[in-house]
Amino acid sequence: MVASLPRYSAPGLHTMYLPATYTAALFFMILSMLSWGSWANTLKLCPKFRFQLFYWDYAIGVLLGAIAWGLTAGSAGGAGLSFLAAVKATPTDAMLWAASGGVIFNVANLLLVAAIDVAGLAVAFPVGIGLALVVGAVSSYFVSPAGNPLLLFGGVALVAVAIVLDAAAYRKRERDAQAATTRGIVLSLVAGLLMGSFYPLVAHAMAGTPEHSSTGPYAIALFFAVGVLVSTVPANLLLMAKPLDGKPPVAMRGYFEANAGWHMAGIVGGAIWCTGAVANFIASSAHLVGPAVSYSIGQGATMISAMWGVFVWREFAGAPPVAKRLLVAMFFFFVVGLGTVAVAPLY
Repeated sequence: MVASLPRYSAPGLHTMYLPATYTAALFFMILSMLSWGSWANTLKLCPKFRFQLFYWDYAIGVLLGAIAWGLTAGSAGGAGLSFLAAVKATPTDAMLWAASGGVIFNVANLLLVAAIDVAGLAVAFPVGIGLALVVGAVSSYFVSPAGNPLLLFGGVALVAVAIVLDAAAYRKRERDAQAATTRGIVLSLVAGLLMGSFYPLVAHAMAGTPEHSSTGPYAIALFFAVGVLVSTVPANLLLMAKPLDGKPPVAMRGYFEANAGWHMAGIVGGAIWCTGAVANFIASSAHLVGPAVSYSIGQGATMISAMWGVFVWREFAGAPPVAKRLLVAMFFFFVVGLGTVAVAPLY
């Protein structure tokens, strides 16, 4: 099944890789899901590194990841402009849309990382990213409709059920820590609302205009990453002064005193997240898929991160049986919901 890509045609400059079949696009959506669901493990590798300090390296890693993808897959393929040519050709409004998406994502992600610190991977991701899935899928579909809407939104509704089940499991696990429970869930919900709002901006930036054809996912990813890095300065400094996790303020000297391994973990974490973002942007460029389906599959990261939290980090060890049953139900609804979304482009 071949997806036509006329909006990227640029005779004489065919060097960007873009998926030509649904199978190829699905590969990138799965890569996106795995990357988005796994990057936060790098934060777990730095147990004494406050997440605000970790985040400076993470933001750098996002930008380096965008550049690396642009200079490799973005400069070796069979469609559109090469990466550097696409960057030069990107209209100012598309740059601003992409950078704005990066800013909104970044604020949401800072809140999400705070939620991970408070509530753990098995909760912050399903609640925050699950809500982002609902908001992002609906809004992205209206920006660029693609796929069977009944299957798409039916799958999103099943994921919403999984969100409720996961929150219930967490409350059962933390019966004696109600304050932490409330703080973690509230942070996750706010992060989810913002996280679901960034993707339509990116989709708009990639859509192009009658005057300018789209410059493709690699250039847009670069401007998105610039938005992430620039907005990290004021947002992260604020969170260092007034942490949301209930801990004391963070001094910048801690960043310079940290060992090299922690810095590397932050950069790798950012690069892994960026790999997920670029892969997702690439998949959404296939007309058969569209941004709503691509974003929805990518947010299967929720299930991946919950699996890391439950099976590797043992975040539910010692939890009562009812909490574990709720988790099983949560995984079931996530799998069925994501499977429904995955087949939406085929019908």
